[in-house]
Amino acid sequence: MTFTRQVSRQLDDEHRNSIALLDRVGNALASGDSSALDGLASSLVRQLEHEIGHHFGFEEGELFPRMMEAGDGELASLLAEEHGTIRMVAHELLPLAEQLAAGTLSDGQRPTLVRLTKELVERQVAHIQKETMALLPLLEDMLDDETDRELAFTYASGA
Repeated sequence: MTFTRQVSRQLDDEHRNSIALLDRVGNALASGDSSALDGLASSLVRQLEHEIGHHFGFEEGELFPRMMEAGDGELASLLAEEHGTIRMVAHELLPLAEQLAAGTLSDGQRPTLVRLTKELVERQVAHIQKETMALLPLLEDMLDDETDRELAFTYASGA
């Protein structure tokens, strides 16, 4: 689907990049290739920090309230609930991924890292698919040109 709103395009681009990384991580896990997973650790850390902080925060602070005002509160609530679940997984996973990236993860911690990473991949891919199919098309209809411009600037500036 091609999106015309700036906000939809920004989020869609990030979703595509996230899916690409999560696919690489999932493939490394499925193949049992620990060196491939080790090589993706820094990218995974950046993904966790950005997705959980900036991306989720923007949606929750700027988009979900507008959705509720427009009568799409059920979807906003569902997506926010999924954010909460993903945040819990990411909270546990992030320190382990940071240790993996730094080369300090112990062998005893690896099974926990693998379990949490698998859970993150599964949950985040499903969440992104839901946002791509429901949230982004909704934004196309919900946002006017001026609001879209303002929100795109807000998102790009990291505010």
